[in-house]
Amino acid sequence: MRYRIALTSAVAVVALGILGGMAGPGWDPVPLTETIEVETPDTTIGGVQDADPVGTYDVATSVVTVELAGTEVEAQISEPVGAEGERPGVVFVHGAGTGRFEDAFVQQAHALASAGVVAMVPNKNLETYSTRTRDYPAMASDYLRSVELLRGLPGVDPERVGVYGESEGSWVVPVMAADNPAVAFVVLVAAPVVTPREQAAFAVDSYLRNTGVPVEVLRSIPRFVGMEFPGGGFEYTRFEVQPFQQRMRQPVLVVYGTGDAAMPTVQGALQLVEDLTVAGNPDWTVRYYEDANHGIKVDGVLVPEFARDLVDWVHGLPEAGDARPRVAGDEPYQRFVAAPVERPRWYAEGDLLVAALAAALLAVLVGPVLWVVRRARGRRERALAPGIRGPLATMAAGAVGTLVLLVAYLLSVAYLAQNYRTSTLLVQGGWLTVRLLGVTAVVAGVVLVYRILDGRRLRAEPAARTAAGEWTLATAVGGAVLLLLTLAYFGVFPPV
Repeated sequence: MRYRIALTSAVAVVALGILGGMAGPGWDPVPLTETIEVETPDTTIGGVQDADPVGTYDVATSVVTVELAGTEVEAQISEPVGAEGERPGVVFVHGAGTGRFEDAFVQQAHALASAGVVAMVPNKNLETYSTRTRDYPAMASDYLRSVELLRGLPGVDPERVGVYGESEGSWVVPVMAADNPAVAFVVLVAAPVVTPREQAAFAVDSYLRNTGVPVEVLRSIPRFVGMEFPGGGFEYTRFEVQPFQQRMRQPVLVVYGTGDAAMPTVQGALQLVEDLTVAGNPDWTVRYYEDANHGIKVDGVLVPEFARDLVDWVHGLPEAGDARPRVAGDEPYQRFVAAPVERPRWYAEGDLLVAALAAALLAVLVGPVLWVVRRARGRRERALAPGIRGPLATMAAGAVGTLVLLVAYLLSVAYLAQNYRTSTLLVQGGWLTVRLLGVTAVVAGVVLVYRILDGRRLRAEPAARTAAGEWTLATAVGGAVLLLLTLAYFGVFPPV
């Protein structure tokens, strides 16, 4: 009896692993073979003279109102106190996760203003921005209102106002700058250059690899990122920024931190240089800063060399637009190409997947609900044959528990990845625990099948004695099997 249970369980686990592997899509990112030639580790902008360095002026801040289409936002202006003549200006464009001037670009704006550049950080208009819907062209129109306002302020040279976009803001800034002479220059920091969906898959892959997750977890990346999300929306994940980059004719400063694992630091710079070449724009500069993160900070502090170079580049325009060295700083490394993400097959799209999980969980609950109802009515007879209830409950509870543990595991790993931390106990031990619980559910299901078959063969006894028992057995088995198939799809059972 034990031998046949062990053998059948092993076959069932392997079958689930094979089925999960074949369900597609797979995940096999292509190694990046292109490189970018860094001319010197010295990031200093060449040929710049008579530029006010960071810290030259005290900084005064004020808040203004920017009128948008149908609404308004506040913006903070940082100005150099006592600076003479008309000064260049910079409008900052938020990345994901930021939206208010109190929290975003504080160090950058202060550094620029202290060197004689007027900086403006507008609040993000949340009417065009949410988790499910984001309208990058509409956002570009909003930020252009800030550019217009800054160009008209006293003490600002309207011909020297540019825009600074970071991360997600680097999808908005090219829309603002394309064919638009009102934007005098462009600074792109941690620019993704690919579609949001491709960028998300690249970032998740990089984070997870740094955390050391098993390969089966990596296989889940396109199955999460590539699917159409439940309830629709997220059309912005297909946004193509490249056509706008190919129409930017302003001087462009491209900046990455080599400690930023989330961005295609080599591919991004190469793509931008190529797109600017298509635009007939020779005025580009690329800088890499050692160990700097997404916002060009180390331990929360803006890299001083970046602040210096940003100031010098802005002050030195237009001559600084193509000044030597063109590419300088720390040597970047990008392991894989940020590339299109394959879509899951029809049965694993978001709406259907959510519906299947909801149906499975509800089905598993039918038995306990019927038991409570029968007890409330005073009915004490057994609904299931002897030996059936134990493995049935273990199978159902094990499947549900594995799903819950898998979600908790993924959230924990995501927390480690986002904070650049590792934990072998959590990453490897947690995954082993998830798998062992899943295997336990499979073994319980095998035991259940054999007990049902033996009951019919040896005692001519049905597994369910009442209608409630039949419902309990059918729904619990059906729900558990559906959950096990879902778990197999996300790599819980090892393929061979």
